[in-house]
Amino acid sequence: RREAMIRFRLKEMIAEKEFRDGERLSIGKISQETGIHRSTISRIASQKGYNTTTENIDRLCNFFECSVDEIMEHIPD
Repeated sequence: RREAMIRFRLKEMIAEKEFRDGERLSIGKISQETGIHRSTISRIASQKGYNTTTENIDRLCNFFECSVDEIMEHIPD
């Protein structure tokens, strides 16, 4: 039995912002703009079921100008 989990859509959000803005968006730039450590952003983007703070989620939503349900989704078991 697989446990339910939250999946972050950070890679998709980065791709959408790059397309919209017409320029490459690095982890470093996101880190600089949000105040979230680079390694934390990398983990959010790539580690399955990574656990982060609501403050980080809020900062990412502000950066990407999106709602919580656009940046993360619940995967039921």
